[in-house]
Amino acid sequence: MNARMKNPAMVLPGALQALTSLAKATEQAGVPATTLYLVHLRSSQINGCGVCVDMHAKELRKAGESDERVFAVAAWRDTPYFNDAERAALALAEAVTRLADRSDPVPDEVWDEAADLYSEQELAALITAIATVNLWNRLNATTRQVAGSAW
Repeated sequence: MNARMKNPAMVLPGALQALTSLAKATEQAGVPATTLYLVHLRSSQINGCGVCVDMHAKELRKAGESDERVFAVAAWRDTPYFNDAERAALALAEAVTRLADRSDPVPDEVWDEAADLYSEQELAALITAIATVNLWNRLNATTRQVAGSAW
């Protein structure tokens, strides 16, 4: 396996710094790091980004998450391993990642559940984190970045 090119964020001046700054901003909003890692992993699974699936699964394990929780992210609705706030974040991650899959991209029930459990700042961080990981997924998948390799 070989990448088509270096990751575009490494090639385009200022892009990596901008994406890193955006990620840091989401980390400051009060959403637990584990929840951010969960939504990163779920969006990356949906997008088929091997680099990000590998990275975010490792982040969760490094943060002390069990194999059961890491392995169950793809089937989170059918497992007992996630609390209500994590479930709301995962549902939001799926909706935001799959915008074109339905006529109402983020249904009220998904939004309302997340809005009941997260403050406006936390919601902003979740949406931004999901959008950012989707950007990374697209950069990595388009250029066929290889999981486990350094850029």
